[in-house]
Amino acid sequence: MTRLAAFQRVASQYADIADSLIVYIEEAHPSDGWVSSDAPYQIPKHCCLEDRLKAAQLMHSEFPGSNVVVDNMDNSSNAAYGAYFERLYILRDERVVYQGGRGPEGYRISELRNWLEQYRNDLENSSRTVVVHV
Repeated sequence: MTRLAAFQRVASQYADIADSLIVYIEEAHPSDGWVSSDAPYQIPKHCCLEDRLKAAQLMHSEFPGSNVVVDNMDNSSNAAYGAYFERLYILRDERVVYQGGRGPEGYRISELRNWLEQYRNDLENSSRTVVVHV
């Protein structure tokens, strides 16, 4: 199972307590740059926002239930969150409450699942209902 498929599975499993969002940033392995032999698509380096949107549409077509947005061409989301290549975050009340390691080595879907499970247990033991954004 790919990391994205594992993420989507966890997002579905905890959809009752957390919203999920995928932010598509600059291409990690562009076909005209550092090419990955296991890349499912050949996507060149994005030259404009339209290129990035097209690439994000490919991702969305693979995982139609996911919410996918794109970073701007200045890569401000990537810079603010240190997401390159991929990274998991949980935000609650507009604050980061979980920051995963940098991917691919630090990408731990099990840590995300554990955090969400603990959060679900905490909710069940309290009277307050809050939705977090993953």
